[in-house]
Amino acid sequence: MIIGVPREIKPGEERVALTPAGVRALVQAGHRVLVERGAGLGSSIRDEEYTREGATTAVGDEVWAQAELVLKVKEPLPQEYPRLRAGQVVFTYLHLAAVPELAQALKAADGIAIAYETVQRADGSLPLLAPMSEVAGRLAVQEGAFYLAKAHGGRGILLAGVPGVPPGNVVVLGAGTVGVNAARIALGLGADISILDINLDRLRAVDDLFHGRVITLVSNSFNIDQVLRRADLLVGAVLVAGARAPVLVTKEMVATMKEGSVIVDVAVDQGGSIETIRPTTLLDPTYVVSGVVHYGVANMPALVPRTSTFALTNATLPYVLALAGRGPVEAVRRDPALARGVNVWRGRLAHPVVAEALGEPATPLETLVR
Repeated sequence: MIIGVPREIKPGEERVALTPAGVRALVQAGHRVLVERGAGLGSSIRDEEYTREGATTAVGDEVWAQAELVLKVKEPLPQEYPRLRAGQVVFTYLHLAAVPELAQALKAADGIAIAYETVQRADGSLPLLAPMSEVAGRLAVQEGAFYLAKAHGGRGILLAGVPGVPPGNVVVLGAGTVGVNAARIALGLGADISILDINLDRLRAVDDLFHGRVITLVSNSFNIDQVLRRADLLVGAVLVAGARAPVLVTKEMVATMKEGSVIVDVAVDQGGSIETIRPTTLLDPTYVVSGVVHYGVANMPALVPRTSTFALTNATLPYVLALAGRGPVEAVRRDPALARGVNVWRGRLAHPVVAEALGEPATPLETLVR
């Protein structure tokens, strides 16, 4: 199979979907790898590192035109829609619930679109979302702490506090991978932390993990309203796989927060769990609503692209090898987790949660891959 790796064009995006180690594995398996020139530079990977392992470098149009399997990090942007081809497999983060026009473009292209974020094991875990959730959760507190500084628009709070001055208050909505990693970094900084979730088992796990040093609360409107009034930093860490994130914090709630407090919503690429959040870029990451600094960067892990690239590709490469080696039909037949990653198959929406979020009918995948 011919595997293509285009350069990412989303503003501020510096990750790349394949490392030289991945090239070696694919070439050894008998595949041909095309990498767009300069695709890895943002992650400090030079073109010659790819060619040394057997890849061929090319311009972007050649990569898209020849590739049977396209590997990306972020969803195709409108200027890339015309490059999509019938029968071509695109394997990347898609988040279609928040980008209905992309779903239509993928359907019209008559290709196969497999989303990293909906590849799901039988136990409910999301193996291709987890590494970026770990990075984003840790970065959320790091970035939040930065913007709490007065010079960056914040309240002027040091999350760690000092002797005689209390630490900053951090509220985390969601006790999944993002939330736990956010709490881990906030705890390391010495902050006062509350974490909320609707799942009591997750809250018990958080309590055990942090030995009772993090306040755990059941997530409901009343509790959220109460904790927001104290919050210096709010981290949105809510995920419903494939669906739009539920809005848990209304604009009226945001208005009750302290002036100069900071919101970082990691769920912004799925629509966001805070009503006042909207996507921003690493080049222009923040804006202010009701005196509260909002950070809505939808590709936050791109802030640390080398770490993120290697963390992501460690997880994606086995699936890439399966898709390339067996072809998409046999690969999804053999691997139920990969099958759940299929969002669009030859003009049809195949993921039921994504289809529901888009208000369209889903076609069962088993009827499409006969």
